[in-house]
Amino acid sequence: MRALVTGGAGFIGSHLTQALLEDGDSVVALDDFSSGSQTNIDRFKDDERFSCVSGSILDAQLVERLVAQSDTVFHLAAMVGVQNVLDHPIETLETNVLGTHNVIRSAHATGNKHTVIASSSEVYGKSKRLPYTEEDDHLPGPTSSSRWGYACSKAMDEFLAMGYSQQRNLPVVMLRLFNTVGPRQSGRYGMVMPRFVSQALHDEPITVYGDGSQTRCFTSVFDVVHAMIEITRSPAAQGQVFNLGSDHEISVLGLAELVKRTLGSSSEIVHVPHEQVYGPQFEEPARRVPDISKIQHYIEYHPNTDLVAIIRQVATAMGSPKRTS
Repeated sequence: MRALVTGGAGFIGSHLTQALLEDGDSVVALDDFSSGSQTNIDRFKDDERFSCVSGSILDAQLVERLVAQSDTVFHLAAMVGVQNVLDHPIETLETNVLGTHNVIRSAHATGNKHTVIASSSEVYGKSKRLPYTEEDDHLPGPTSSSRWGYACSKAMDEFLAMGYSQQRNLPVVMLRLFNTVGPRQSGRYGMVMPRFVSQALHDEPITVYGDGSQTRCFTSVFDVVHAMIEITRSPAAQGQVFNLGSDHEISVLGLAELVKRTLGSSSEIVHVPHEQVYGPQFEEPARRVPDISKIQHYIEYHPNTDLVAIIRQVATAMGSPKRTS
């Protein structure tokens, strides 16, 4: 298979690229390196089946040329991270909606290429009906809050993909990712796992935003990329949306305590108000829990990687193996 991975130098994209290469496929990574890293893909530079193109998904001609050369498209490129989204609301909407339209339109125009779209659990917004199922209503917040612009942009991506599936028979699958974590993830834009691990390794205060009672379900990136590849092998999955995550719930404070304990850190756990970090209009959903039963009807998917193992993997990737035994 010849695969195009948009956002291929990013955290998830580089792991997906590695898994595809290990499966014997060839990969072209498209990345503008706004959040991706050359370091993530340097490990593939001697593999003749891999190449990287520096460019944007907003470049329609470039996207169409690369899609035309591919058999399958994995679209992961997007604006990521809460802080990044809040700081760049225009770029978030343009990249996530217009860029995704370029990818989907090109996939149809060049022969209806099999396409996987990475969406987000953010589309569920403030919904309190748990666990989230793929057919549940969405509840975004007010337009005055940039966070919900990101959520709506991801929902629009799904609407576009669904429209091309229904009206133009594009073989596309949409995956709503829930808090994917693992090696190579950056804490630059507020991602909690690498931030906690880095603070613990340096015996710095572990900063929990809010009271820490908010819960999330963290999923190993290795489980996620396995599912991304497997879903392309299920013709029945085409034209559908799936939750992709873990249903094991932990509070953010509980995660901070687990990181501290796992790494033997002397860090103090401190609490910082959300509004101090993200501004007065910021809203944080109390819980995010997916129902993952639907995807399990289509592929073998059992995200059971232990959180302690993930914490150790992240710490080792940061160059501190002395605390991961």
